[in-house]
Amino acid sequence: MSVESQTKRPGWRKPSNAATKVASPDGSLGNGSLSIALPDELENTIRECLAQISHRNLSVAVAESCTGGLLASFLTDIEGMSHVFDRGFVVYTDDAKREMLNVPGSLLQDCGAVSKPIAIAMAEGVLEKSHADIALAITGFAGAAGEGAEEGLVHCASAFRGGTTLHREAHFGPEGRDSIRLSCIRSAVDLLHKHMLE
Repeated sequence: MSVESQTKRPGWRKPSNAATKVASPDGSLGNGSLSIALPDELENTIRECLAQISHRNLSVAVAESCTGGLLASFLTDIEGMSHVFDRGFVVYTDDAKREMLNVPGSLLQDCGAVSKPIAIAMAEGVLEKSHADIALAITGFAGAAGEGAEEGLVHCASAFRGGTTLHREAHFGPEGRDSIRLSCIRSAVDLLHKHMLE
């Protein structure tokens, strides 16, 4: 189950250039890649997102907690697309979120690290701390959660500089750490893909 929301920032305008899909005939990433870990449809969505970002001469940066750098790894695994990736932040702890992305401590205390406001603050912090045009953020419980927390609860946010911010909430349930982390990547990339098509 997922829930989406959107906020609009002043100065947003829809890009006028059309995006094109780029994929190899066999759908593979080539030797030395992590494509073996990716379902074909996710690999193709990543390719399409990066092709759209490249076509518009934009760049992307990410912030991750529960995925521990997997999103950045998969985004940089596409040969010929490294120029669109600016940087990645792995912000596993509350301190890291505060120190690296300027996520307010009061927000973390009031909302908890796995929440819509924190996902949005992470994405907007990425834009503040990078040169990227687009930010993608993931926060969630990939494994057994603490008391009162829901295993498999994930919040993703996608933010465009000077534009809109999209949010997605997903409930993956106790399907296992590896499966949840891959589901997080799928949800975040799908959100970015949707954002690129707006």
